[in-house]
Amino acid sequence: MAVHFFHTSDWHLGQLFYNHARQFEHEQFLTWLIQQIKQKQPHALLISGDIYDVINPSSMAQKQLYQFLAEAHAVAPDMQTLMIAGNHDSGYRIEQIEPLLEKYNAKTVGLVRWHADRSLDIDRLILPIYNPQKDIVAWCIALPFLRNAEIIGFNEHTQDSQSAIEYLHETLIAEAKKRKTADQALIIMSHAHIQGGQESDSERCIIGNQEALSTTLFDHGVDYVALGHLHKPQQVSHPFIRYSGSPIPLSFSEKNYKHQVVDVHINPTHNTPEQRFQFSPLYIPRSVAMHRLTGELEQVMQQLKALPSDKVIENIEQREYVDIEYHSNTAPPLNLRQQIEDILPSEQYRLVRLSRKRLLAEHEGATHSKIDLAPPTPAQLFAHIWQDMGYENDAEVNADFLTLLEEAEEKQRQNNAVQ
Repeated sequence: MAVHFFHTSDWHLGQLFYNHARQFEHEQFLTWLIQQIKQKQPHALLISGDIYDVINPSSMAQKQLYQFLAEAHAVAPDMQTLMIAGNHDSGYRIEQIEPLLEKYNAKTVGLVRWHADRSLDIDRLILPIYNPQKDIVAWCIALPFLRNAEIIGFNEHTQDSQSAIEYLHETLIAEAKKRKTADQALIIMSHAHIQGGQESDSERCIIGNQEALSTTLFDHGVDYVALGHLHKPQQVSHPFIRYSGSPIPLSFSEKNYKHQVVDVHINPTHNTPEQRFQFSPLYIPRSVAMHRLTGELEQVMQQLKALPSDKVIENIEQREYVDIEYHSNTAPPLNLRQQIEDILPSEQYRLVRLSRKRLLAEHEGATHSKIDLAPPTPAQLFAHIWQDMGYENDAEVNADFLTLLEEAEEKQRQNNAVQ
């Protein structure tokens, strides 16, 4: 029996982008997704984590999710929605709404749970997927973002993170294979960093190679791995191991991504990969344009003047984003932002970031063999930042800083004495 499902992830509902709400962009995406669901009627929608942008999402972000679930169920009452918690989600929070989810034929897995005898609660992690005739067409292993506190120290197989992760995958895949028949597919939904995956600038601060998992965890019995965590749509090592990516760009480094939902068909009874597994990207329309301007200041000014100025966008959430990084070794003019905003049509664009990148002098490009491992003093750190901003050394400014530093240190000594 063939199974048909949509794979999406990393919605990050409630995200603030340089303090700008993205409710409009998320609404446009969810409205588009409802249309795709209504038209194609998949058996399931898989949301591979990071549903929300923060652990304590706003009421508006939660309302967006619940409203979407209600509308999706209305246009496709036989479709199941299966969700897992990502590293941005609270597993406890998204599991608390199970009674509501049941009403909309939805299920969420937020945590890895263990029984009183310290055995793995397998049944919560292996979910059946049904067709409209209520036949099981696939089994989905649902693995939320694996936090050490939830997986380490429960038995002899979970003494450290690596062994616990291997134990979970081996145990769940083996159990799922026992449950499935030859004409049922086996799917893994996971929120993890897989070795070989390409991350964006917005992810590098929270993702390290140390936590990257090997694709060898997914043996040949798995038909599809629906990944979340990385925002770029991509396959990793094999066509059936895929990140769907985020539906909207979550940083300017993602502005050229081809954001998509993956439309997947699997027929387990076919032997060749071409017949057994088929997928197609459903490209998500960009609702708010992003512009990134770089170069020396004169070049940036020319780029600003070349931007189209043919729209009046009344809703600020719909205005196009502008990010500027200009290159210079000199301090910025005091009224630089005002100069830029005078050029930029305010009813069409939002200037969300203005930054300066220093140009390296020739002698700064050389590699130095001597490295000072001592941490900088506050005075040294201030002097470095002051110079990096392009300002000349100023004795009066240094004196003011040292006075403030001395006052702060005295206040700290008084607080310590009271304690």
